[in-house]
Amino acid sequence: MPKPVVSRASTVWTGDLFTGSGSTSLNGSGLGPFDVDWSTRAEDGAGPRTSPEELLASAHATCYSMALSNMLAQNDTPPTRLDSSAEVTFVAGEGITSIGLTVEAQVENISAEDFDRIAEEAKTGCPVSQALSVDITLNASLL
Repeated sequence: MPKPVVSRASTVWTGDLFTGSGSTSLNGSGLGPFDVDWSTRAEDGAGPRTSPEELLASAHATCYSMALSNMLAQNDTPPTRLDSSAEVTFVAGEGITSIGLTVEAQVENISAEDFDRIAEEAKTGCPVSQALSVDITLNASLL
């Protein structure tokens, strides 16, 4: 059985939701910190800041590309190139309302029907797609 790999990220937030801000870091790779705040998340803010939804979109586009490339290779039609993107829609007061995946693929010797089938299977089989419906545990402590 493969050894589980645990990825970690952390965020420090100060202040309330609307006037506060924070920074998030990708602990395993050491990338970041990336600034986060409410206006970037809910008001389509510009600047060198990110949001949970943008990070989720990045994770989903990457995971989908990896799943699709693997499934295409298993079909003996490995891709030359996959250009994948994800759009995560957030509505204040409602949360994440949709995620749209888009992929443009260069794949030799595959029919449109086979590609469409495999692309759909990769969407369902992508671990990030699956993670959006798993149980989440919480360990909370008051300092």
